[in-house]
Parts: sequence; C-alpha cells; structure tokens
Amino acid sequence: MSTLAHTMMTAARSADSGLAGPGDLDRYPYAEAPAADRVGAPVWESADPELGRVGRRAAGSRGRGLHGQLVQQLGQMIVSGDLGADRPLVPEEIGQRFEVSRTVVRESLRVLEAKGLVSARPNVGTRVRPVSDWNLLDPDIIEWRAFGPQRDDQRRELSELRWTIEPLAARLAAGHGREEVQQRLADMVEIMGHAMGQGDALTYSRADAEFHSLLIQIAGNRMLEHLSGIVSAALQVSGGPVTGCDRPTETSLTHHGRIVDALAAGDGAGAEAAMRQLLTVHPEVERVVPAPREH
Repeated sequence: MSTLAHTMMTAARSADSGLAGPGDLDRYPYAEAPAADRVGAPVWESADPELGRVGRRAAGSRGRGLHGQLVQQLGQMIVSGDLGADRPLVPEEIGQRFEVSRTVVRESLRVLEAKGLVSARPNVGTRVRPVSDWNLLDPDIIEWRAFGPQRDDQRRELSELRWTIEPLAARLAAGHGREEVQQRLADMVEIMGHAMGQGDALTYSRADAEFHSLLIQIAGNRMLEHLSGIVSAALQVSGGPVTGCDRPTETSLTHHGRIVDALAAGDGAGAEAAMRQLLTVHPEVERVVPAPREH
C-alpha cells in the first residue's frame, strides 16, 4: 500500500509546464487592421489578467505547454460567454493577444472544433457554435461549465448522471471483477483511509477517482466504460450538491469499503445499494439527488 500511495503522491507533483523558451515562437507578422475590418472582434481584455500571456500559467490536464494553456483559456472564455457567436475568432488576433505562434493557435482551434465549441468555414471564418452543438460529455467542457456561469446547472446535471451511471456499474461489476482488480479497489480504499488520516486531500481525491473509474471499467459494458471520463471530471468539480465522494469522511470511506466487500462476494444488489448510499447528498445540503424523471 505504501508503494501505491508514494506513486500517487509523486505523480501529483510531477506536472511539467512544457513552456516554450524565448525565441522559440514563430510569431505572426502583425499589421494593424483597419477599424472597419475589426467590427465584432473579441474584447480580449475581458479575460483573466493573470492569463494575459499564456506562458505565465502551467499547463492543465488537457495538454502541456502553450497549446494546452490556450485551449484552456479559450474554452473557458467560450463557455462563460465572454466569446459569443457574434464575435469571430481571428487567429492573428488570438496570437497577438496571447503572444503565441501560428501553430499554437491553429492546433488549439482544432481541439476546440473537435469539442464542438467552434466551427471554421471558408469565407465565414472561425465562430463559436451554439450550446446545442457542444460535446457536453467532454471532460474539459464539464470542468469549464462547472466553474462558469452555468455552474449550478452543470453540477446538478453531473449529480443526476452519476446517480444513473454508477449504481448500475457497481451492480454489473459484481459479476465481472477479477481478483487483481478487487485487490486494486481495496488498495484505493486503503490509500484513501491513510490520506484522510494525514489530511492529504490530493492523494485522497486521486485514489477516489481511480476507484470510481476502475469500477466502471470492470462493469463489462463498453458504453458505460466510455462514460468513465465523465465521472472522473465530476470528482474534480467541487461545490454545488455535495455527494459522499466530495468530502473525505469516515462515512464515505465506509461506503467505499462496503462496495468492495459486495463486489468480492458477487453481491450485485449490495454493491448497487452501497453506491447509492455513497452518492446520496449530505443532509446539510438542501438539494437532494432526485429519482429518475418520468417522461
């Protein structure tokens, strides 16, 4: 167990910013565009001043270096509404505002296009797409929505989705778990208990995320397996409706242990019930996880 805990804690500290050094950027030859050609351009000054130059912030989970940081910043601005459909995204202006190269801008916009956030068309340029076109199951978009103006809706929707996905996955996993997988789940619970005793919230959350992701992966349903990223993203989102996974407590730890015991015994109903108890919102939170809606 100590080896696993050490590995997880080491990984938490090993993020590499991957920033380009001075002179490494192939910059645009910027020319001041006539005012008439810039109508409707984004007001970049509305962005977080700390992110005025992308290279000042370490890369996030969606990629290393300048490319990952620009995807993060533009994605947040689109989801928050700072960049709307009425504002064209001009690559030259993006490169100038964030002081990044032509390649960085181009690749970042491609990532955002793959997520459904923007579209690029000849004679129209690159524009923000309506919310109905966004890939709302993308972990990055989940995170950006959870910390933007739509935070309440996003967290409620995540709670409802987890309430649907994870109890089912726990029941199915009872019939598919291999001995080494069972041990891995037990290891995660042990790491969580140790981390809670040490007040190490980071290690606790990483072990918790691996527990839930692994549980979905062993459910034997490949469509459910593709949703494991949603659960991982949900576990990284704090605030809003608080489930048993959002706070390291003895009760939460007990429910995780009961899930492991039920899986080991092949008790699908028991595993499902334990997961539902784990996902039940704490009493001090007014909003409760609702039952499935009737249509």
